[in-house]
Amino acid sequence: MSDRPANDHLPHRRLARDLGALDQALYEAVTVTETPALDIALRRLSATADHSKISFAVAGLLALVPGRPRRAALLGMAAVGVASASANLVGKKLVRRRRPHRAEDSPFPGRHVPMPDSASFPSGHTASAVAFAAAVGPALPVSTIPLGLIAVAVGYSRVHTGVHYPGDVIAGALLGTGAAAVVLTAARTKL
Repeated sequence: MSDRPANDHLPHRRLARDLGALDQALYEAVTVTETPALDIALRRLSATADHSKISFAVAGLLALVPGRPRRAALLGMAAVGVASASANLVGKKLVRRRRPHRAEDSPFPGRHVPMPDSASFPSGHTASAVAFAAAVGPALPVSTIPLGLIAVAVGYSRVHTGVHYPGDVIAGALLGTGAAAVVLTAARTKL
């Protein structure tokens, strides 16, 4: 008798199991890699990204400039709203994935941020940061690379600080991209 579940022979079950194992291995690789120069900066970035504070600050600065920058700020904030609602009101409630386990004797406790009470999947921080970058970029091309780099850093910071698996961040990035696409499409059709 095998220890595998009865339906483990199905291709989608094997794929899900393998992706879960890869996700766990990547998370563990990050948790055991010593990076003292990054720990403080990524912890601060992760905390600063709470409640989309970075996006709100950038949008506030952009809104001070009439024309394209102000329009970009509005599009970005609309995309953050769609991404945040999708991640927190739909995604987390449907999937209900547990947050990563952090051992009490973690070798690098200084890199951790407080563990959120919400489900892990998808990363709302990443969804919002990517949504903002993906909505602002087309409206204000000069911002594409800086905002994209910030979004990537926010996503990685969530794994580095021990509150998300890499798969949660990837899902958040996809969700953020979709949210921006919805907002940009709606703006083009003037819904």
